[in-house]
Amino acid sequence: MRKVTAGLFTSIDGVVQDPYEFQYDSFDDELGAAMTAWMAATDTVLLGRNSYLEWSEWWPAHADDPFGQWINPIEKHVASTTLGDDLAWENSTRITGDVPAFVRELQRRDGADIAVCGSVTLVRSLLFAGVLDELQLMVHPAIAGHGRKLFEPTDPPTRLRLVANAVTSKGNVLSTYGRFDA
Repeated sequence: MRKVTAGLFTSIDGVVQDPYEFQYDSFDDELGAAMTAWMAATDTVLLGRNSYLEWSEWWPAHADDPFGQWINPIEKHVASTTLGDDLAWENSTRITGDVPAFVRELQRRDGADIAVCGSVTLVRSLLFAGVLDELQLMVHPAIAGHGRKLFEPTDPPTRLRLVANAVTSKGNVLSTYGRFDA
């Protein structure tokens, strides 16, 4: 069965929105290597509406960037009830119906890992539905001070299992968590 993963850049105070505002110069070779390995293990991407709209404008125009070279041609599925089915970004289709059920069906198909990119709402939804197999938090040594956080005070208590943990030369902490029951 294919693994569903998510990786989010975050600040020490838990902000995951607009990481370019707090990453500063902390992006280092080790973080780049971890991202490269994550991308190499993935052949399908899940996006929420907001991430799709933002990224579909940016990445096709930056096809020479290593991430652009990866994200543009990859199979992309978009969770949205408001977008139409005529998604312009190459290899993009809209998920219709129940999103966790769709992802479970994707897991049963042949292929490599399935990655949720950006899309905080989608990450949360799949995590609390028990569909997300691994969540990697890439904590930058910075306090953002404002912005959307991954978790909210109304979230249900949820136990996770630490799968891997590393500290990079510039002080990023890469922690990967799995479902406790897995």
